[in-house]
Amino acid sequence: MATFFGEVVSAYSRAVDEGEDESEEEENEEDREIRNEIQKKREVHVHWNPDITNSIDASSAKAFQCSDLILAAGPNAAGFLSAFVLSSGSWETVGSVTLWNERCKTTANQQLPAGPSCVFHRRTDKPDVLICQCTCHVAEDQLFQWAEKVLGSIQKTGLTVTVLSDCSVVEYKTPDSVSTIPVPFLRALKTRQYKEVPLCPLLEQPNVVTGLPAAVLSHCQVFGIPAVLYQCYSDVVKPDSVTVEAYKPTVSCRSLSRIVKLDSSESVDVLKKLVRVNEAQSNLYT
Repeated sequence: MATFFGEVVSAYSRAVDEGEDESEEEENEEDREIRNEIQKKREVHVHWNPDITNSIDASSAKAFQCSDLILAAGPNAAGFLSAFVLSSGSWETVGSVTLWNERCKTTANQQLPAGPSCVFHRRTDKPDVLICQCTCHVAEDQLFQWAEKVLGSIQKTGLTVTVLSDCSVVEYKTPDSVSTIPVPFLRALKTRQYKEVPLCPLLEQPNVVTGLPAAVLSHCQVFGIPAVLYQCYSDVVKPDSVTVEAYKPTVSCRSLSRIVKLDSSESVDVLKKLVRVNEAQSNLYT
């Protein structure tokens, strides 16, 4: 009971247990531990082969020496690199990115990276070109980590980044009817530092880029790295020969022209195998 007007007194209610504050503190501590465990589980990890790790440690910048990074995000973009790049020449796997989230699933397609990972390849006679195939889903809370850890381990001086990305045509915004546009088609987006002329029309407003391509392009823009994105809008989500071949105009850019071979029997064989495996997986009765 107050002894004078304006005195602050502690109210007591039988409906509230005095030990409730302690239980709330314990519960909050438990919640924090759970959140920390989830965050640790969802961390993005970059793994390099021992030779690459040694070269990184020996360099003054403590970073991988690379002139061109070519990233394929999505099954058709990765299929293009498998059919027209990795099918010719001598390539070695030099690293990977591992991560976990609820949408990561394994795949029986041996032509593409299996499991929740992104795989790095390097051509033995052109070791300054690095290719990354990423067909797994990277969650929103992992995008910044992915771009920071991958690009943070590569020397930025003299680096050019080329991103090939899959996107559903239903996400493309246009005043015209989408049905009147030949599908699939390419659109480009570049950073301010990228001086080459894109090999397809630039992405029109109000379209936006999301996911891993957006994270990589944003990182390059902030750190002054020349980068270009070629996004393929298609009506299919699985590897498809028409969609894979839609990336062919990109071979004229400097980064890809050094390593792509379009007229190759190996390329045709790999492309047929990609489509055949996809058709088998899409068959309800197989």
